[in-house]
Amino acid sequence: MSQKEHLCVTLVPLFNHLDWEDQKKIHQLVRHIPFKKGETILSPYDDPQLVIVARGLLKVYQLSPSGKEQLLRVVEPGGYEGENAIFGVENSNLFGEALQNTEVCLLKQSDFQALLTDYPQLSLKLLTINAQKNAKVEEQTQFLTMEKIEERLATYLLDLAKAEESSQVKIPMKMKELAAFLGTTPETLSRKLKSLERAQLIKREKQTIQLLDYEGLEEI
Repeated sequence: MSQKEHLCVTLVPLFNHLDWEDQKKIHQLVRHIPFKKGETILSPYDDPQLVIVARGLLKVYQLSPSGKEQLLRVVEPGGYEGENAIFGVENSNLFGEALQNTEVCLLKQSDFQALLTDYPQLSLKLLTINAQKNAKVEEQTQFLTMEKIEERLATYLLDLAKAEESSQVKIPMKMKELAAFLGTTPETLSRKLKSLERAQLIKREKQTIQLLDYEGLEEI
């Protein structure tokens, strides 16, 4: 397989534990499609399909009754979206947009369900990964119950550092998207970041943030 052909399967935890020959069989079923920044990748009007991110970032959001975007998550390479739809759950209000030039692999509902029959172990793997996704959704809900924005921001940075096992982290989305994720405005988020810098808790260089004082951030 070429580099582009094997990217999706080898990156995704759902498939990359399978034998190489099995991975190649799965790749015969996927369509590899590039999207430009700002283009819609996933919407309620699409046929049910699994969207696997090979390169770039996928912003997943829903619309409020007033039409305002509510960011749910940012899917990085190796992640996927659309598993609920391919199991028959109607997508009435879920959208996905390319945050940058993004390449995805699309797997049709019928092909994916056939895979679950051929590879029963995928079902267990899918349950495990979906549990992890649900935990992240619960984590965001906890963010929104925190009264102070700086508390949400400090928690987010500490969790990101823990996930990346590094005191230097890169925010995987634009400040506008991070503000929406934390339930605030870009202006307020900018002020809170500057406040953390003045307190010498962090050092920021655009999207890269160095955590300087873990205990100080935890106290927040």
